[in-house]
Amino acid sequence: MFDEIDIEILRRLQQDGRMTNVELAQQVGLTAPPCLRRVRALEEAGAIRGYHADLDAELLGYSITVFAMVSLKSQAESDLKAFEDYVAGLPPVRECHMLNGEIDFILKIVARDLRSFQEFLTGSLTSAPNVEHVKTSLTIRTSKQLPGVPVS
Repeated sequence: MFDEIDIEILRRLQQDGRMTNVELAQQVGLTAPPCLRRVRALEEAGAIRGYHADLDAELLGYSITVFAMVSLKSQAESDLKAFEDYVAGLPPVRECHMLNGEIDFILKIVARDLRSFQEFLTGSLTSAPNVEHVKTSLTIRTSKQLPGVPVS
């Protein structure tokens, strides 16, 4: 599906999404116009979903990261989708993954402090429609945090 140059473009852009097309082209051994065409094709194919800045949560005042394991009362597809739509509108929820097993969803949540997290938990999460129970774990330290996927 992707050739070696495409893979190299993806690898380099994942490492530094701010590089110019000219820099990228030089690094992958192309001239700028065909490199830009390849990048656009990778975007259109969905291999590149977007570009973003990696922000420092603590520096911005978000000192707490919590993982919440959520079990729903009903696992009907419409109820699962309704929960996903609900959490999509909650800014503190940074990630939402549906799981196979006892827990239906795991959420990554950021908060400024323990009090604001507790307010969010009771005001927005445990009281959400169809939520049966929520188990939470506060992050003590993060030793690895890499965006994307291993591109080799």
